[in-house]
Amino acid sequence: MAPHPVIEYTSESSWAMIEDKFSPYAKETLAKLIKFMEDEVFPAVRVAHAQIPTDPERRWKTIVPIIAELKEKAKKLGLWNLFLSKAHYPEHGVPLTNLEYAVMAEILGRAGHMGPEAVNCAAPDTGNMEVLARYGSPEQQKKWLVPLLNGDIRSAFAMTEKGVASSDATNIRTSLRREGDEIVINGHKWWISGAGDPRTKLHLVMGKSDPTNKNHYNQQSVVIVPADAPGVTVVRPMHVFGYDDAPEGHCEVIYENVRVPLGNLVLGWGRGFEIIQGRLGPGRIHHCMRSIGAAQASLDLMLERVTDPGRKTFGKYLYEHGTVIADIAKSRAEIESARLLVLSAALQIDKYKAKGALKEIGIAKFVVPEMALTVIDRAIQAFGAEGVSQDQELAGRWAGLRTLRIADGPDAVHIQQVGQRELRRAPGLVKKAAERKRKEGVLMEKAGIKGHL
Repeated sequence: MAPHPVIEYTSESSWAMIEDKFSPYAKETLAKLIKFMEDEVFPAVRVAHAQIPTDPERRWKTIVPIIAELKEKAKKLGLWNLFLSKAHYPEHGVPLTNLEYAVMAEILGRAGHMGPEAVNCAAPDTGNMEVLARYGSPEQQKKWLVPLLNGDIRSAFAMTEKGVASSDATNIRTSLRREGDEIVINGHKWWISGAGDPRTKLHLVMGKSDPTNKNHYNQQSVVIVPADAPGVTVVRPMHVFGYDDAPEGHCEVIYENVRVPLGNLVLGWGRGFEIIQGRLGPGRIHHCMRSIGAAQASLDLMLERVTDPGRKTFGKYLYEHGTVIADIAKSRAEIESARLLVLSAALQIDKYKAKGALKEIGIAKFVVPEMALTVIDRAIQAFGAEGVSQDQELAGRWAGLRTLRIADGPDAVHIQQVGQRELRRAPGLVKKAAERKRKEGVLMEKAGIKGHL
Protein backbone atom coordinates (compact mmCIF):
# COMPACT_ATOMS: atom_id res chain seq x y z
CA MET A 1 0.00 0.00 0.00
CA ALA A 2 1.39 3.40 -1.03
CA PRO A 3 2.26 5.78 1.84
CA HIS A 4 -0.11 8.66 2.43
CA PRO A 5 1.04 11.83 0.63
CA VAL A 6 1.10 13.70 3.94
CA ILE A 7 4.52 12.13 4.67
CA GLU A 8 6.08 14.57 2.22
CA TYR A 9 4.68 17.45 4.29
CA THR A 10 5.27 16.23 7.83
CA SER A 11 7.41 13.16 8.51
CA GLU A 12 7.10 9.40 8.53
CA SER A 13 7.46 9.29 12.31
CA SER A 14 4.72 11.85 12.93
CA TRP A 15 2.32 10.19 10.51
CA ALA A 16 3.04 6.74 11.97
CA MET A 17 2.00 8.03 15.39
CA ILE A 18 -1.30 9.54 14.29
CA GLU A 19 -2.44 7.66 11.18
CA ASP A 20 -4.69 5.31 13.15
CA LYS A 21 -6.42 8.33 14.71
CA PHE A 22 -7.53 9.63 11.29
CA SER A 23 -10.97 8.67 10.02
CA PRO A 24 -11.38 7.58 6.38
CA TYR A 25 -13.08 10.95 5.74
CA ALA A 26 -10.13 12.83 7.23
CA LYS A 27 -7.59 10.86 5.19
CA GLU A 28 -9.56 11.49 2.01
CA THR A 29 -9.91 15.21 2.82
CA LEU A 30 -6.21 15.49 3.66
CA ALA A 31 -5.17 13.92 0.35
CA LYS A 32 -7.58 16.22 -1.49
CA LEU A 33 -6.21 19.26 0.35
CA ILE A 34 -2.60 18.38 -0.49
CA LYS A 35 -3.48 18.05 -4.18
CA PHE A 36 -5.37 21.37 -4.10
CA MET A 37 -2.43 23.12 -2.45
CA GLU A 38 0.08 21.69 -4.92
CA ASP A 39 -1.99 22.21 -8.06
CA GLU A 40 -3.71 25.49 -7.24
CA VAL A 41 -2.53 27.41 -4.17
CA PHE A 42 1.27 27.22 -4.14
CA PRO A 43 1.57 28.27 -7.81
CA ALA A 44 -0.75 31.22 -7.11
CA VAL A 45 1.12 32.79 -4.16
CA ARG A 46 3.26 35.18 -6.18
CA VAL A 47 0.37 35.92 -8.53
CA ALA A 48 -1.78 37.00 -5.59
CA HIS A 49 0.98 39.23 -4.28
CA ALA A 50 1.33 40.86 -7.70
CA GLN A 51 -2.43 41.46 -7.90
CA ILE A 52 -2.42 43.68 -4.80
CA PRO A 53 -1.97 47.25 -6.08
CA THR A 54 0.91 49.31 -4.78
CA ASP A 55 -1.17 52.48 -4.95
CA PRO A 56 -2.04 53.38 -1.31
CA GLU A 57 -5.73 54.00 -2.04
CA ARG A 58 -6.40 51.00 -4.28
CA ARG A 59 -4.59 48.56 -1.96
CA TRP A 60 -7.47 48.79 0.50
CA LYS A 61 -10.26 48.41 -2.05
CA THR A 62 -9.01 45.31 -3.80
CA ILE A 63 -10.44 41.81 -3.66
CA VAL A 64 -7.52 39.75 -4.97
CA PRO A 65 -8.89 38.00 -8.10
CA ILE A 66 -6.92 34.77 -7.87
CA ILE A 67 -7.83 34.22 -4.19
CA ALA A 68 -11.51 34.67 -5.09
CA GLU A 69 -11.06 32.02 -7.79
CA LEU A 70 -9.34 29.65 -5.37
CA LYS A 71 -12.19 30.01 -2.90
CA GLU A 72 -14.73 28.91 -5.48
CA LYS A 73 -12.61 25.90 -6.40
CA ALA A 74 -12.10 24.94 -2.75
CA LYS A 75 -15.81 25.19 -2.02
CA LYS A 76 -16.66 22.89 -4.92
CA LEU A 77 -14.09 20.38 -3.67
CA GLY A 78 -15.59 20.40 -0.18
CA LEU A 79 -12.41 21.94 1.26
CA TRP A 80 -14.29 24.56 3.22
CA ASN A 81 -14.53 25.61 6.90
CA LEU A 82 -12.26 22.72 7.86
CA PHE A 83 -11.45 24.36 11.20
CA LEU A 84 -15.04 24.15 12.49
CA SER A 85 -15.33 20.76 14.15
CA LYS A 86 -18.72 19.04 14.22
CA ALA A 87 -17.80 17.73 17.68
CA HIS A 88 -17.91 21.29 19.01
CA TYR A 89 -20.42 22.81 16.57
CA PRO A 90 -22.82 20.04 15.50
CA GLU A 91 -25.04 22.26 13.38
CA HIS A 92 -22.36 24.00 11.32
CA GLY A 93 -19.16 21.95 11.68
CA VAL A 94 -17.35 19.36 9.57
CA PRO A 95 -16.47 15.84 10.83
CA LEU A 96 -12.81 16.54 11.62
CA THR A 97 -11.08 16.33 14.99
CA ASN A 98 -8.65 18.99 16.17
CA LEU A 99 -5.79 16.53 15.57
CA GLU A 100 -6.91 15.91 12.00
CA TYR A 101 -7.22 19.61 11.31
CA ALA A 102 -3.82 20.23 12.94
CA VAL A 103 -2.08 18.39 10.12
CA MET A 104 -4.13 20.24 7.52
CA ALA A 105 -3.43 23.61 9.12
CA GLU A 106 0.31 22.97 8.97
CA ILE A 107 0.03 22.40 5.22
CA LEU A 108 -2.11 25.52 4.81
CA GLY A 109 0.52 27.51 6.74
CA ARG A 110 3.08 26.86 4.03
CA ALA A 111 1.23 29.35 1.82
CA GLY A 112 1.10 32.15 4.40
CA HIS A 113 -2.20 34.02 4.77
CA MET A 114 -3.35 32.77 1.40
CA GLY A 115 -3.60 29.07 2.27
CA PRO A 116 -6.12 29.42 5.11
CA GLU A 117 -8.10 32.12 3.30
CA ALA A 118 -8.52 29.94 0.21
CA VAL A 119 -10.46 27.37 2.27
CA ASN A 120 -12.27 29.87 4.54
CA CYS A 121 -10.08 29.01 7.52
CA ALA A 122 -8.40 32.39 8.02
CA ALA A 123 -8.28 34.47 11.18
CA PRO A 124 -10.03 36.49 12.49
CA ASP A 125 -13.03 34.99 10.68
CA THR A 126 -12.44 31.56 12.23
CA GLY A 127 -12.73 32.84 15.79
CA ASN A 128 -15.66 35.08 14.93
CA MET A 129 -17.53 32.20 13.31
CA GLU A 130 -16.93 30.16 16.45
CA VAL A 131 -18.38 32.98 18.58
CA LEU A 132 -21.50 33.28 16.46
CA ALA A 133 -21.91 29.50 16.14
CA ARG A 134 -21.62 29.00 19.91
CA TYR A 135 -23.14 32.16 21.36
CA GLY A 136 -25.05 33.94 18.60
CA SER A 137 -28.83 34.23 18.61
CA PRO A 138 -30.74 32.66 15.70
CA GLU A 139 -31.16 36.15 14.20
CA GLN A 140 -27.43 36.92 14.56
CA GLN A 141 -26.51 33.59 13.00
CA LYS A 142 -28.82 34.11 10.04
CA LYS A 143 -27.61 37.66 9.39
CA TRP A 144 -23.88 37.26 10.06
CA LEU A 145 -22.78 33.64 10.57
CA VAL A 146 -24.28 32.15 7.42
CA PRO A 147 -22.60 34.72 5.09
CA LEU A 148 -19.29 34.16 6.93
CA LEU A 149 -19.61 30.39 6.58
CA ASN A 150 -20.36 30.86 2.89
CA GLY A 151 -17.34 33.12 2.47
CA ASP A 152 -19.52 35.96 1.16
CA ILE A 153 -18.24 38.44 3.76
CA ARG A 154 -15.34 38.87 6.18
CA SER A 155 -15.08 40.20 9.73
CA ALA A 156 -12.89 41.81 12.40
CA PHE A 157 -12.48 41.26 16.14
CA ALA A 158 -11.91 44.51 18.03
CA MET A 159 -10.36 44.01 21.45
CA THR A 160 -6.84 45.53 21.62
CA GLU A 161 -6.78 49.24 22.50
CA LYS A 162 -4.38 52.08 21.90
CA GLY A 163 -2.65 53.24 25.08
CA VAL A 164 -3.87 50.22 27.08
CA ALA A 165 -1.99 47.09 28.18
CA SER A 166 -4.47 44.87 26.38
CA SER A 167 -2.78 41.58 27.22
CA ASP A 168 -4.82 42.03 30.41
CA ALA A 169 -8.30 42.41 28.94
CA THR A 170 -9.67 43.80 32.21
CA ASN A 171 -7.85 47.04 31.26
CA ILE A 172 -10.08 47.62 28.23
CA ARG A 173 -11.76 51.04 28.35
CA THR A 174 -14.08 51.10 25.32
CA SER A 175 -17.54 52.03 26.61
CA LEU A 176 -20.66 49.99 25.84
CA ARG A 177 -23.70 51.81 27.18
CA ARG A 178 -27.39 50.99 26.83
CA GLU A 179 -29.77 53.76 25.84
CA GLY A 180 -33.30 52.45 25.40
CA ASP A 181 -33.27 49.79 22.71
CA GLU A 182 -29.79 50.74 21.52
CA ILE A 183 -26.18 50.19 22.56
CA VAL A 184 -23.82 53.16 22.25
CA ILE A 185 -20.16 52.39 21.62
CA ASN A 186 -17.23 54.74 22.22
CA GLY A 187 -13.63 53.57 22.05
CA HIS A 188 -10.24 53.64 20.36
CA LYS A 189 -8.94 50.28 19.14
CA TRP A 190 -5.89 49.27 17.15
CA TRP A 191 -4.24 46.20 15.62
CA ILE A 192 -7.72 45.14 14.52
CA SER A 193 -7.10 42.38 11.99
CA GLY A 194 -9.37 42.35 8.97
CA ALA A 195 -10.73 45.88 9.51
CA GLY A 196 -9.19 47.11 6.25
CA ASP A 197 -10.73 44.45 4.01
CA PRO A 198 -13.45 45.76 1.66
CA ARG A 199 -15.41 42.54 2.29
CA THR A 200 -15.50 43.07 6.08
CA LYS A 201 -19.11 43.71 7.09
CA LEU A 202 -19.00 43.31 10.87
CA HIS A 203 -16.77 43.99 13.84
CA LEU A 204 -17.15 42.04 17.06
CA VAL A 205 -16.31 44.74 19.61
CA MET A 206 -15.36 44.00 23.21
CA GLY A 207 -15.84 46.81 25.69
CA LYS A 208 -16.75 47.71 29.24
CA SER A 209 -20.47 47.62 29.93
CA ASP A 210 -20.38 47.50 33.75
CA PRO A 211 -17.17 49.19 34.99
CA THR A 212 -18.27 49.19 38.65
CA ASN A 213 -18.98 45.47 38.85
CA LYS A 214 -16.98 44.00 41.75
CA ASN A 215 -16.04 41.01 39.59
CA HIS A 216 -13.59 42.36 36.99
CA TYR A 217 -14.45 39.46 34.70
CA ASN A 218 -18.10 40.48 34.52
CA GLN A 219 -17.46 44.06 33.45
CA GLN A 220 -17.11 43.37 29.72
CA SER A 221 -19.52 42.57 26.91
CA VAL A 222 -19.26 41.83 23.19
CA VAL A 223 -21.43 43.53 20.60
CA ILE A 224 -21.81 43.20 16.82
CA VAL A 225 -21.06 46.47 15.01
CA PRO A 226 -21.70 46.73 11.25
CA ALA A 227 -18.49 47.92 9.58
CA ASP A 228 -20.34 50.74 7.82
CA ALA A 229 -22.22 51.98 10.92
CA PRO A 230 -22.08 55.78 11.40
CA GLY A 231 -19.24 56.65 13.77
CA VAL A 232 -16.94 53.77 12.76
CA THR A 233 -13.68 55.20 11.41
CA VAL A 234 -10.80 53.07 10.16
CA VAL A 235 -7.97 55.51 10.85
CA ARG A 236 -5.03 53.71 9.26
CA PRO A 237 -3.41 50.33 8.73
CA MET A 238 -0.65 49.50 11.21
CA HIS A 239 2.65 48.34 9.72
CA VAL A 240 4.71 45.41 10.98
CA PHE A 241 8.36 45.97 10.04
CA GLY A 242 7.09 47.81 6.97
CA TYR A 243 4.40 45.26 6.01
CA ASP A 244 0.78 46.45 5.98
CA ASP A 245 -0.85 43.07 5.13
CA ALA A 246 -3.20 44.69 2.62
CA PRO A 247 -6.03 44.30 1.92
CA GLU A 248 -6.95 42.78 5.32
CA GLY A 249 -4.60 44.86 7.44
CA HIS A 250 -4.27 45.37 11.18
CA CYS A 251 -5.97 48.69 11.64
CA GLU A 252 -6.48 51.50 14.08
CA VAL A 253 -10.23 52.01 14.49
CA ILE A 254 -12.25 54.65 16.34
CA TYR A 255 -15.85 54.06 17.46
CA GLU A 256 -17.48 57.42 18.17
CA ASN A 257 -21.07 57.36 19.44
CA VAL A 258 -21.79 54.30 17.32
CA ARG A 259 -25.36 53.10 17.83
CA VAL A 260 -26.52 49.54 17.21
CA PRO A 261 -29.73 47.71 18.16
CA LEU A 262 -29.85 45.94 21.51
CA GLY A 263 -30.27 42.72 19.54
CA ASN A 264 -26.60 43.05 18.47
CA LEU A 265 -25.43 42.16 21.99
CA VAL A 266 -23.82 38.71 21.96
CA LEU A 267 -24.93 36.22 24.65
CA GLY A 268 -25.69 38.84 27.33
CA TRP A 269 -24.39 41.72 29.42
CA GLY A 270 -21.16 40.95 31.28
CA ARG A 271 -20.46 37.78 29.29
CA GLY A 272 -17.47 39.19 27.36
CA PHE A 273 -14.78 37.16 29.10
CA GLU A 274 -16.79 34.00 28.72
CA ILE A 275 -17.08 34.72 25.00
CA ILE A 276 -13.41 35.44 24.37
CA GLN A 277 -12.39 32.28 26.22
CA GLY A 278 -14.89 30.26 24.20
CA ARG A 279 -13.71 32.02 21.03
CA LEU A 280 -10.27 30.56 21.55
CA GLY A 281 -11.63 27.03 22.06
CA PRO A 282 -9.90 24.48 19.83
CA GLY A 283 -8.51 27.45 17.88
CA ARG A 284 -6.00 28.05 20.67
CA ILE A 285 -3.34 26.23 18.65
CA HIS A 286 -4.35 27.01 15.06
CA HIS A 287 -1.62 29.67 14.87
CA CYS A 288 0.93 27.14 16.13
CA MET A 289 -0.09 24.64 13.48
CA ARG A 290 0.34 27.17 10.69
CA SER A 291 3.64 28.41 12.16
CA ILE A 292 5.12 24.94 11.82
CA GLY A 293 4.08 24.97 8.17
CA ALA A 294 5.86 28.31 7.69
CA ALA A 295 9.01 26.92 9.33
CA GLN A 296 8.93 23.78 7.20
CA ALA A 297 8.47 25.78 4.00
CA SER A 298 11.41 27.99 4.99
CA LEU A 299 13.66 25.00 5.63
CA ASP A 300 12.69 23.65 2.20
CA LEU A 301 13.70 26.97 0.62
CA MET A 302 16.99 26.84 2.48
CA LEU A 303 17.71 23.34 1.18
CA GLU A 304 17.05 24.48 -2.38
CA ARG A 305 19.34 27.47 -1.92
CA VAL A 306 22.33 25.73 -0.36
CA THR A 307 22.34 22.94 -2.99
CA ASP A 308 21.95 25.31 -5.97
CA PRO A 309 25.06 25.02 -8.17
CA GLY A 310 24.45 28.55 -9.39
CA ARG A 311 25.00 29.83 -5.85
CA LYS A 312 28.46 28.38 -5.29
CA THR A 313 30.94 30.64 -3.54
CA PHE A 314 34.70 30.17 -3.66
CA GLY A 315 34.14 27.02 -5.68
CA LYS A 316 31.93 25.33 -3.07
CA TYR A 317 28.23 24.75 -2.55
CA LEU A 318 26.81 26.85 0.28
CA TYR A 319 26.21 23.73 2.39
CA GLU A 320 29.95 23.03 2.24
CA HIS A 321 30.69 26.23 4.12
CA GLY A 322 30.74 26.76 7.87
CA THR A 323 27.80 25.62 9.94
CA VAL A 324 25.13 25.33 7.23
CA ILE A 325 24.72 21.56 7.64
CA ALA A 326 24.46 21.98 11.40
CA ASP A 327 21.79 24.67 10.89
CA ILE A 328 19.84 22.29 8.65
CA ALA A 329 20.04 19.47 11.20
CA LYS A 330 19.01 21.72 14.09
CA SER A 331 16.09 23.09 12.07
CA ARG A 332 14.88 19.58 11.23
CA ALA A 333 15.08 18.51 14.88
CA GLU A 334 13.35 21.65 16.16
CA ILE A 335 10.50 21.37 13.66
CA GLU A 336 9.97 17.71 14.53
CA SER A 337 9.93 18.47 18.26
CA ALA A 338 7.50 21.38 17.87
CA ARG A 339 5.21 19.36 15.63
CA LEU A 340 4.96 16.54 18.17
CA LEU A 341 4.20 19.11 20.86
CA VAL A 342 1.35 20.62 18.83
CA LEU A 343 -0.05 17.26 17.78
CA SER A 344 -0.05 16.24 21.43
CA ALA A 345 -1.90 19.44 22.36
CA ALA A 346 -4.44 18.82 19.59
CA LEU A 347 -5.04 15.28 20.81
CA GLN A 348 -5.46 16.51 24.38
CA ILE A 349 -8.05 19.06 23.22
CA ASP A 350 -9.96 16.31 21.41
CA LYS A 351 -9.92 14.14 24.52
CA TYR A 352 -10.42 16.66 27.31
CA LYS A 353 -11.37 19.93 25.53
CA ALA A 354 -9.24 23.07 25.78
CA LYS A 355 -9.47 23.28 29.59
CA GLY A 356 -7.89 19.85 29.90
CA ALA A 357 -4.99 20.81 27.64
CA LEU A 358 -3.95 24.15 29.11
CA LYS A 359 -0.39 23.04 29.88
CA GLU A 360 0.23 21.68 26.37
CA ILE A 361 -1.41 24.72 24.76
CA GLY A 362 0.59 27.15 26.89
CA ILE A 363 3.92 25.49 26.08
CA ALA A 364 3.12 25.39 22.36
CA LYS A 365 2.21 29.09 22.39
CA PHE A 366 5.73 30.21 23.25
CA VAL A 367 7.83 27.31 21.95
CA VAL A 368 6.46 27.12 18.39
CA PRO A 369 6.72 30.77 17.24
CA GLU A 370 10.23 31.07 18.68
CA MET A 371 11.25 27.85 16.91
CA ALA A 372 9.78 29.05 13.61
CA LEU A 373 11.55 32.40 13.88
CA THR A 374 14.87 30.64 14.46
CA VAL A 375 14.41 28.35 11.46
CA ILE A 376 13.37 31.24 9.20
CA ASP A 377 16.32 33.32 10.39
CA ARG A 378 18.70 30.52 9.37
CA ALA A 379 17.06 30.38 5.95
CA ILE A 380 17.38 34.16 5.60
CA GLN A 381 21.10 33.89 6.36
CA ALA A 382 21.51 31.27 3.65
CA PHE A 383 19.84 33.61 1.14
CA GLY A 384 21.97 36.59 2.12
CA ALA A 385 20.61 39.98 1.10
CA GLU A 386 17.86 38.37 -0.97
CA GLY A 387 16.53 36.78 2.20
CA VAL A 388 15.59 40.12 3.73
CA SER A 389 14.17 41.54 0.50
CA GLN A 390 10.70 41.52 -1.03
CA ASP A 391 11.91 39.00 -3.62
CA GLN A 392 11.60 36.17 -1.10
CA GLU A 393 8.78 35.20 1.27
CA LEU A 394 11.14 34.78 4.22
CA ALA A 395 11.18 38.36 5.49
CA GLY A 396 7.38 38.57 5.46
CA ARG A 397 7.11 35.25 7.28
CA TRP A 398 9.58 36.40 9.91
CA ALA A 399 7.67 39.66 10.47
CA GLY A 400 4.37 37.82 10.86
CA LEU A 401 5.76 35.28 13.30
CA ARG A 402 7.56 37.90 15.36
CA THR A 403 4.20 39.61 15.74
CA LEU A 404 2.60 36.32 16.78
CA ARG A 405 4.76 36.25 19.92
CA ILE A 406 2.74 39.30 21.01
CA ALA A 407 -0.57 39.04 19.15
CA ASP A 408 -1.55 35.55 20.29
CA GLY A 409 -0.86 36.48 23.91
CA PRO A 410 2.63 37.68 24.86
CA ASP A 411 5.22 34.97 25.47
CA ALA A 412 5.65 36.27 29.02
CA VAL A 413 2.00 35.50 29.82
CA HIS A 414 2.17 31.93 28.51
CA ILE A 415 5.50 31.30 30.26
CA GLN A 416 4.11 32.67 33.52
CA GLN A 417 1.02 30.47 33.29
CA VAL A 418 3.02 27.33 32.51
CA GLY A 419 5.49 28.10 35.31
CA GLN A 420 2.70 28.66 37.83
CA ARG A 421 1.07 25.42 36.76
CA GLU A 422 4.35 23.58 37.32
CA LEU A 423 4.77 25.16 40.77
CA ARG A 424 1.46 23.63 41.82
CA ARG A 425 3.16 20.25 41.62
CA ALA A 426 5.75 21.23 44.25
CA PRO A 427 3.76 20.33 47.44
CA GLY A 428 3.03 16.86 46.06
CA LEU A 429 6.68 16.36 45.13
CA VAL A 430 7.83 17.43 48.60
CA LYS A 431 5.38 15.00 50.19
CA LYS A 432 6.58 12.14 47.97
CA ALA A 433 10.23 12.97 48.71
CA ALA A 434 9.54 12.91 52.46
CA GLU A 435 7.86 9.50 52.16
CA ARG A 436 10.78 8.13 50.15
CA LYS A 437 13.18 9.50 52.78
CA ARG A 438 11.21 7.73 55.51
CA LYS A 439 11.33 4.42 53.62
CA GLU A 440 15.01 4.92 52.95
CA GLY A 441 15.61 5.41 56.70
CA VAL A 442 13.84 2.15 57.47
CA LEU A 443 16.00 0.29 54.95
CA MET A 444 19.19 1.98 56.23
CA GLU A 445 18.42 0.97 59.78
CA LYS A 446 17.61 -2.59 58.74
CA ALA A 447 20.89 -2.81 56.82
CA GLY A 448 22.86 -1.39 59.74
CA ILE A 449 24.08 1.56 57.73
CA LYS A 450 24.74 4.72 59.73
CA GLY A 451 25.48 7.13 56.88
CA HIS A 452 26.15 7.30 53.16
CA LEU A 453 27.47 9.68 50.53
